[in-house]
Amino acid sequence: MPTSVRDFFDRRVPDALRLHPEKAKEAAAIFWFTITGPDGGAWTADLTSSPAICQPGCIGQPQCTIAATDADFRTMIDGGPQAAVQVFMSGKLKITGDSMLISRLMRLLQMGNAPGY
Repeated sequence: MPTSVRDFFDRRVPDALRLHPEKAKEAAAIFWFTITGPDGGAWTADLTSSPAICQPGCIGQPQCTIAATDADFRTMIDGGPQAAVQVFMSGKLKITGDSMLISRLMRLLQMGNAPGY
């Protein structure tokens, strides 16, 4: 069953951040996500705060912003790192700010998808 983007940001990522705060510290950046479509929304993942948080809305000063459709973001969530690279390389994932943070973004996606978080 495809992953809900809203569930990913509203439940899975916050749970993973609570369970694995040390991994959030490794990623240490603020990300804004703007996901369009019926399963979309806007979220902030602040991995610099203590504790790290993921919450609805665009809050603070991001180092990296990510925009995609809900379908393309779901492909990234469900397809793993290779799918994420394909979505990015096809131009369907828009990244502004520090593009070097993409590897940290991958860590965040993997945290939200880890079995048992």
